[in-house]
Amino acid sequence: MGLRWLATADRALGTLILLGRWLVLPVSLLLLAQWPLRDLVHAYSSSANDLAQWLFALYVSLALTYATRERTHLAADALARRYPAAVRDLIARAGALCCVLPWSLFFLVASWPMVMQSVRQLEQFPETYSSGYFLIKVALWIMAAAILGQSLVDIFRSKAFSSEVDTGSRQENASK
Repeated sequence: MGLRWLATADRALGTLILLGRWLVLPVSLLLLAQWPLRDLVHAYSSSANDLAQWLFALYVSLALTYATRERTHLAADALARRYPAAVRDLIARAGALCCVLPWSLFFLVASWPMVMQSVRQLEQFPETYSSGYFLIKVALWIMAAAILGQSLVDIFRSKAFSSEVDTGSRQENASK
């Protein structure tokens, strides 16, 4: 009952990541369209590149959160693989508490002035002067906020909640 916010945060992050997966399609299309736009149309290739850059930044910010969520990021687990599941879970929680949470908080605080200045100025791409460069900086902030949220979910996750989420994750992966 008291951890209802945890389930809500977990579902919200899961939904955000699920929606973010689709960003790979417009990024690929825009990057593929650059050469025909430049060589055949002789226009809009820079605009396609700029749009692809900020969509890619948003995609990567969500992909890093997904890797953290699924524990598929790079990890030195040659020894930990042999530990019981409870010990591995404790190590993961301690890592989230001691490393991921402070890093994401530091990143949010340290980048706040830069991101806000960029948003206030609606910063443009330096090469093309087209608008949208500020969205790349916003994507960095989204990444840190999403990773912060995921680290909180990982830290406070109970055994029952963990098995419920893992079952849901397995069902989601099985449906693919």
